[in-house]
Amino acid sequence: MANSAIQRAHPEMKAATTTSIVLAFASVYFFWGSTYAAIRIGAAQMPALLLAGTRFLVAGALLMAWCRWRGLRLLWPPRAMLMLSVVGLFLLSGNNVCLVYAEKTVPSGLASLVLAVIPLLAALAEMLLPGGEPLPARGWLGMALGFAGLAALVWPSLRTGLLGDRARLLALGLLLIAAFAWVGGSLLSRRARLPVNCLVAAAWQMLIAGAFNTALGTALGQWPQFHVNAASMGSLAYLITGGSLLGYTAFVYLLEHVPVAKVASYAYVNPVIAVLLGIVLLHERPESAEFAGMAGIVVAVFLLTTSRVKAKGSRPAEELEPALAE
Repeated sequence: MANSAIQRAHPEMKAATTTSIVLAFASVYFFWGSTYAAIRIGAAQMPALLLAGTRFLVAGALLMAWCRWRGLRLLWPPRAMLMLSVVGLFLLSGNNVCLVYAEKTVPSGLASLVLAVIPLLAALAEMLLPGGEPLPARGWLGMALGFAGLAALVWPSLRTGLLGDRARLLALGLLLIAAFAWVGGSLLSRRARLPVNCLVAAAWQMLIAGAFNTALGTALGQWPQFHVNAASMGSLAYLITGGSLLGYTAFVYLLEHVPVAKVASYAYVNPVIAVLLGIVLLHERPESAEFAGMAGIVVAVFLLTTSRVKAKGSRPAEELEPALAE
């Protein structure tokens, strides 16, 4: 029923094939899961503000050009443009810049797992806000398991930080700020209910946040620290294409053709991909407590997302689309 309604609203949309859906899932799982490793590589070569700034400026310009070529409306009233700007700054400045700063210190797998609690924080915020959504018992079980998993996950790093590694403590704090920034931006985007096409919205958010990040990095004199070499350019190119363009486009495609409950599976698949790639490509060695935390968080997000779907049924796709993915 939901797919039929979407197709009536967008008659130009073609019917999905099994091959296209499988490829879209593979893109969301792999590209979004692998961005953490790419960020870890780029963070060692470039300042966080300039990495996030150039990434989103280029990706935003490419996506905007594609939207223009498709004949989509690009300019909207001042209130809508202001809200797009605020959401973009939450998601792509507050969230992504903090993530890049943190990955200068902590492994990519650990960073991905800390941010995997975002669905738990979002559910908690939705419940506490006026007119929020109550959680069923299954959701509360997932919430408890998720925060227990988070505690197990960060304990080794927290212990190291308390013994004198302040950079580790700062990185953990930045990851939590990144998580809250994503939740805040997502809630603002959902409650604003702007009539803007999701791809146009993403393009503006990337352009605005990219310009802000680049301008701030320039004002702070960070360009001498921007190293141009194979590692930095490879990381940047991958984040632009894989993370910001291919992964997000595949996500939007899935929301148009697949039940939301299935699309939400990326929330507990991406961290596993990130941890495995961190081990294979970056030779990261998570501690046993971190593996326990990973298991707890992945199961918790699964319980939470499935409980909310069962409790309320699938909401329209346009209510569930985040402003932008990683």
